[in-house]
Amino acid sequence: MHIIWALIIGLVIGALAKLIMPGKDPGGILITMLIGVAGSVIASVVGHAAGWYRADEGAGFVASIVGAIVLLAVYRFAIGRRVL
Repeated sequence: MHIIWALIIGLVIGALAKLIMPGKDPGGILITMLIGVAGSVIASVVGHAAGWYRADEGAGFVASIVGAIVLLAVYRFAIGRRVL
């Protein structure tokens, strides 16, 4: 049951990140969900390393959105530098 909630919240976070940072991104509901979940994981790892969260805490909603935005920015940078 927890994984279902994580995926639903990941979808919301991914959609909000794409809304805040519009542009050409990988599309689809599944990719948006994975971007949101990965953004939350990134925010949790950084938050734990910085001492913002205890071991039993995850990233907050806003931090997860910021993590997803960072992930989108890295994706755009990597794709923009790729030579075809």
